[in-house]
Amino acid sequence: MIFDHYDIIVVGGGHAGCEAASSAAKMGSRVLLVTMNIETIAQMSCNPAMGGIAKGQIIREIDALGGLSGIVTDSTMIQFRMLNKSKGPAMWSPRAQSDRSLFSQTWREILFDIENLHIWQDAVNEVIAENGKVGGVKTKLAGIISADRVIVTSGTFLNGLIHIGKNSFGGGRLGESGAIGLTKSLESLGIESERLKTGTPVRVDGRSIDFSRMTEQKGDENPGKFSFTDTPQLKGQRSCFLTYTNERVHNILRRGFEDSPMFAGRIMGTGPRYCPSIEDKIERFADRNRHQLFIEPEGWNSNDYYVNGFSSSLPIDIQFNALKEIAGFENARILKPGYAIEYDYFPPTQLHYTLESRIVKGLYMAGQVNGTTGYEEAAGQGLIAGINAHRSLNNKEEIVLKRSEAYIGVLIDDLVGKGTREPYRMFTSRAEFRILLRQDNADQRLTPLGYEIGLASPERKERLERKTRLIKRFIEYLKENSATPPGVNDYLERAGTTPIEKKTKYINLVLRPQVSIREIINEGNEIQMFFREHEKIDVYKEALESTEILIKYEGYIEKEKEIAEKINRLEDIQLDPGVDYNKFKSISKEAREKLQKARPANIGQASRISGITPSDISVLLVHLGR
Repeated sequence: MIFDHYDIIVVGGGHAGCEAASSAAKMGSRVLLVTMNIETIAQMSCNPAMGGIAKGQIIREIDALGGLSGIVTDSTMIQFRMLNKSKGPAMWSPRAQSDRSLFSQTWREILFDIENLHIWQDAVNEVIAENGKVGGVKTKLAGIISADRVIVTSGTFLNGLIHIGKNSFGGGRLGESGAIGLTKSLESLGIESERLKTGTPVRVDGRSIDFSRMTEQKGDENPGKFSFTDTPQLKGQRSCFLTYTNERVHNILRRGFEDSPMFAGRIMGTGPRYCPSIEDKIERFADRNRHQLFIEPEGWNSNDYYVNGFSSSLPIDIQFNALKEIAGFENARILKPGYAIEYDYFPPTQLHYTLESRIVKGLYMAGQVNGTTGYEEAAGQGLIAGINAHRSLNNKEEIVLKRSEAYIGVLIDDLVGKGTREPYRMFTSRAEFRILLRQDNADQRLTPLGYEIGLASPERKERLERKTRLIKRFIEYLKENSATPPGVNDYLERAGTTPIEKKTKYINLVLRPQVSIREIINEGNEIQMFFREHEKIDVYKEALESTEILIKYEGYIEKEKEIAEKINRLEDIQLDPGVDYNKFKSISKEAREKLQKARPANIGQASRISGITPSDISVLLVHLGR
């Protein structure tokens, strides 16, 4: 035996696996991360970017809890943009283009530097369990390795099948073999599996692209970042570009439909609704004569470009000929073809809200094996699985984030309570409390918890306390001090809002939608002196942004808090884990079956199960004496 016993084994070195392994090890567990290829740890299999709509909030939440995805992204990004700035702050979402190679390299360096974390290159083909309790794994090279907890984060590798035109072959990514045997092992333990499908587009040699025929998309003039720690500030940036398909492109793509594995029925898995292939877009939106494409650089020193929006599994010659009809790609050279990949996943309704299996005690699952898409959704699940595996080992209460606490809470609640039959993607619209779940306040929401469980450092806690004090000080100043007409009226007129006729509290001016707190500061000597005194504090910019949001949206925020508190009362009404729902004859047979299968921990979770009606909840409340 070359291996001793481990506290936790993490299967898979993708984004979920990295967060799971690092969080558990940092908290004190002895962890083994088993990956099929050490060189592709945290590989960006699809587009070289982190964040985006709602996904950016997830990365900030991971960072606030003490996870590492935000730190790695800040250290490797080549462009930063805050999306949806024209909308309210509930919709603002940070997004970064990353250096694909540097991202993976940085993750590897961090993981190798974590005490208690051992990395082993091998393929896991069996999960060992006895009497419904996990005991370790069996690998291709090392044989049986024992552990008290196992976290499966195998991504798209489980029985992965790659499709390009009429050609189909096994693989987890192009050029990498799939994972065989693990699905069968889990099925033998009573866990159900199904199939999903995703895809990726061609990669193009940037030297062959005519960018002058495209629209340049630069990063923000003053780029932000993801981490609440002192990560590097982005100095230079690389641009992305926009271009469009056209009818000529669509006609060429249609010629390949008869050889399309999707239309021919050779792909059995369900594809992502919100990120369809280009052939799917043409079929579903036949009335549109063009589709937007985002041309994304893959690194500082790379000539590879990712054609976002052109995902395809059509024959290579069809992909190539269609691409050359797009403005800017007339002389394009393809580096890799687009392809579709089918893979096994395990419907997440088989999990507890802690991400532990309901069937095998000590077995956790995170990432695409739970039916999600995206690095961010995977990383968020991995973090929670790592935290909970560690805490269960140490007989501590496991963590379940509420929907009003985090997008990660919304994500896991949706997966476990409702399940998914298609690749799940997070959107701001999925969160009913998105005004509370802003990207700017992720640290205020989650760092106290991260510190309490031993994952967020004391430095993070102290930083949050400085920020909180500064926000309070700023709001007090704006409430207590007034602007004079000569001091601000020129600015108010330029901003397109009514000038003041007498002294007016600054806070009343900041309430106006046209008024920016930064511009107000620049206008008056007294207010400028006050704020300039605090500029050198490391959290100044963050505190200023949060101050403005809290003032402008105070009414909305307070209303949402009230609603969240009412709903959260249902989360406090616990259900007996051993209750037999089949005895409740006043509840429909369908509802009884769903409750019996889902085993919700509380009334709130029960109320969100698909098919459970308000009358069903009333019956449960009567049963509980409520």
